[in-house]
Order: sequence, then C-alpha cells, then structure tokens
Amino acid sequence: MVPKGFLRYHVLKLLSEKPQSGSEIMSQIERQTNGHWRPSPGSIYPLLAWLQDKGYIKETREQETEVKRYTLTEQGKVFLEDQTKTREELHKRFKHFGPGFVGPMWFDLYPEKTRELRMATKELASATWSLRDRLRKEYSEEAVEEARKVLTEAAKKIEDITKKLEK
Repeated sequence: MVPKGFLRYHVLKLLSEKPQSGSEIMSQIERQTNGHWRPSPGSIYPLLAWLQDKGYIKETREQETEVKRYTLTEQGKVFLEDQTKTREELHKRFKHFGPGFVGPMWFDLYPEKTRELRMATKELASATWSLRDRLRKEYSEEAVEEARKVLTEAAKKIEDITKKLEK
C-alpha cells in the first residue's frame, strides 16, 4: 500500500533533478527502493498526464531518439515546494511513528550513498523488536533502563547531526 501523494511527490522530485521519461521514472523509483517497488505504467502515465494537464510538467522530445521526456515547469517547481513543505510538516507531526520502523508503507527514497543508513535503521528496529519480545518473556528493569539510555543517547546524537545540517 502506497500512501496518497507518495508517487506524485517522488515523480515531481525526480523531474526536478532532470528530464525523464515514464519508463526512466519507474526504473529510478525501483532502484531507489532497492527493488521493493516499481510503479506500474498504469499509475505513472495517468499521473504524468494529470501533472501535464495541471501545468506542473511539460513534455520535451529529444530529436535524435524521439523519446518523450517530462520536465518541471515553474508552476511545477512551486507545487513541489508546497508538497515538500507539507511532507516536512507531516514528518514533524508524526515523527513519533518512526518512519523506518512501521513497514513498507513508510519507506522513503534515499540517495544511493545513504542505503547503509537505511540498513542501520532497519537493524536498530530489529534489535528493538527483539528486545521487546525478550522482555515479554523475561522482564528486567535493568535491561529496560540500559536500553532507554542507549536509545535516548542515539536519538540525541542523531538530532545533533540534523541540527548541523540545518545550519
């Protein structure tokens, strides 16, 4: 299940980077999600038509290949900016759900070089769930306190990294 607006946002984001065809967009999303999801032509092409009808994208053709590619218009750039702000606001509002921990519905697209970060996030989620399951069988105040300290410290360090990036 893909959240409403997920595909639209990522198509706009990809087109903000460079002109692409529908097929290239599908391949790019598949690559960025490590093969977990490849949008179908039945979802990409109607979306591209809708974005074009709204004036957010325009069609370009390369003469030598006749490939139909799309690029953002100025109106599309403004729309993407609005979508990005809305997305950031939702992330702030619902950050307690922990996007990396909830499942495929929440997966996000990461640049290729940050895949290791996503894997580390999955490992942390797995370790946390394992601890939760173990604590159900053998509860220990000491283990709970130790885990709380580790997670609180990690969260603070990650927030510090985020603050450095915001500067």
